[in-house]
This record gives sequence, structure tokens and C-alpha cells, in this order.
Amino acid sequence: MSVLIAVTALPCGLLIGLLLGALGGGGSILAVPALVYVAGQSPHTATAGALVVVAVGAVTGLACHAAAGRVRWSAGAAFGTLGTAGTYLGSRWSAAAEPAVLMAAFAGLMCAVAVALLLRSLRERRAAQAARAGVASEPLPPLPGGAVPLRSRPVRVTATASAVGLLTGFFGVGGGFVVVPALTLVLGMEMPVAVGTSLLVIVINSGTALATRAGTGVLDWPLLAGVAACTALGSYAGNRLAARLPPQVLSAAFASLVAVLAVALAATAVPRL
Repeated sequence: MSVLIAVTALPCGLLIGLLLGALGGGGSILAVPALVYVAGQSPHTATAGALVVVAVGAVTGLACHAAAGRVRWSAGAAFGTLGTAGTYLGSRWSAAAEPAVLMAAFAGLMCAVAVALLLRSLRERRAAQAARAGVASEPLPPLPGGAVPLRSRPVRVTATASAVGLLTGFFGVGGGFVVVPALTLVLGMEMPVAVGTSLLVIVINSGTALATRAGTGVLDWPLLAGVAACTALGSYAGNRLAARLPPQVLSAAFASLVAVLAVALAATAVPRL
């Protein structure tokens, strides 16, 4: 690993970790471009290496969120396990499938998720303002972490978990930008709890994808070790940031991030259709 690559790639690791720790997702989207355009790796190698970086950052963030009681272990483990089949298939298809059409469709999905989260964030903010003013407002759906059990919506949960696993395997991403909205919108978790629980899902998905890709390429372990170490530091800082911000701010920030990523993906994928 050259000095130039270290100077440019390691700060990317800090940013990836910061996003993972604070928002539970988005960092993995940055990991692949960083390894391709900054470190000069091939896309196939970068998608595998990104899984290592994201997994390390997710483990660090998971430990911090768990210590603060913001992880629902049973729900996260079940969600991650349900997505392993999709992760396996996605990893197998990644070398043969044309990603442009899928990326364009996924960009549209991310836009829809961003709108849904922004609307939910605005509703929560209005409810909080009404509560402070002593005005009755329309009750919100139950939000205590994991209040809606997975077994109450088996089809939606299984489909969402499988889709997240497919994305993880195919694109080499952790899928947190989909897991967090799924945990908030489908299972009714509060944003901080969804962020912490999503990191458990990312660890499971990333581990499955790495096991499936084992032996398919040579990874630059010194580079990955340096980026992963910076990602761990960034994840710790992101966790501290998440603890200081109210859920409404986190939700709005995450929705904005998803929208920006959707536009970036669309700008890249649509011209290639």
C-alpha cells in the first residue's frame, strides 16, 4: 500500500465508519467506489474487500450500540438469517448479471424509501410539537424497539430480508440503507434501535457473502486492514454522535442520505441502460 493510497483511502474509511455508526448504513455504498477509484482495485475485488471493511465497522458499531441497549438481538438475528439465501444467490449472480438495470430500479426504490422516511419523520416531529404544546394529536404506530414481532408479518419480513441479502451478495454492500427503513417501517422500531439492530444484520449478511466469495480472488489485506481500522474508529465516533441526536434528526438525516445515494446511483446507471 503506497503512501498516496494510504493518505486518500484511510479518510474514506473514517467516513464509512461514521455513517455506519451514526446511521446504520450508507457507508458500504462508499466502500466500493473508494476501493475502485481511490485504491485502484477491480470492481470484483472491491466488492469483496468492501465486505471486509463494512463488517469490521459494523462489529465495532454493534458493540457500542449494544452497550447502550439499542440492539434487538432476536429480531436482528432472525432478519439476518432470513436473508442468507438471498445473499448466497446474489454472490453467485454478481459475476454474470448486468447490474445497470438493477441499479436503476434500486435507485427508484431508494427514492421511495427516502420519501416514506421523510414523511414519517415529519409526522413524529409534529406529534412531538403537539405533545409539548399539550394538544392531542393522531396517535403514532407503536415504536418501542421490536414492538411488532417478526411473526406478525412473515411474508413482508421474509421478502425484505431476502432482498437485503440479495443486495449484499450482488453489490458487495451491507444493506443497512434498506435494513434501517425496513426495521422502522415494517417492524416499528425507533430510529436509534433500528440503527443498532441493523448493524447485527449487516454482520450476518457480510459474513455470508464473504464465505460465498471465498477463494474467488486475492484481496489486498494490508490496505483492507488500514481502511478497516479507520472504519472502526469512525464507527465509534458515529455511535457517540447517534447518542447525542434525537430520533427525528437521525431519521431525517438518514432519509436525506438515501435520497442522495439514489440520485448518484441513477446518474451512474441510467446512461448505461
